[in-house]
Amino acid sequence: MIPSHPTPDHTPDHTKEPLPAPVDEPPADALDDVWKALANPWRRYLLDLVRRGPRTTGELAEACGGLSRFAVMQHLEVLTEARLIIPRRRGRRRYNHLNPVPIQRIHERWVQAFEGHWASALVGLKKTLEQDEGGAETSSAAAG
Repeated sequence: MIPSHPTPDHTPDHTKEPLPAPVDEPPADALDDVWKALANPWRRYLLDLVRRGPRTTGELAEACGGLSRFAVMQHLEVLTEARLIIPRRRGRRRYNHLNPVPIQRIHERWVQAFEGHWASALVGLKKTLEQDEGGAETSSAAAG
């Protein structure tokens, strides 16, 4: 049986993009700090909290009962360095605002790049299933 989609062994050479030269380390990426910030569950939780609206550092520390205020401040610093949080001072209070732009950049680079492929694969799967389902109904009707 011939596969309905090419496998690595069946991909014609003319469609392959040449690989870059070998490297000892991957090149630095402008999104590295964002990935580092998002890798920690406490930082993701802090982002969830500020997504609902600006929060003071005290409010965030209170919401993170399992962490000290100092630990929360360290996490906020990592988020600020990654530009995921924008701090604004009002008097003695520091309000932390969500900056969604870095997350949008990750979406554009890593999600949108694959959306079309997966959408077309799902449409193809749907068509295949509908054809199989239609064939099964025809066969069962003829048998009955």
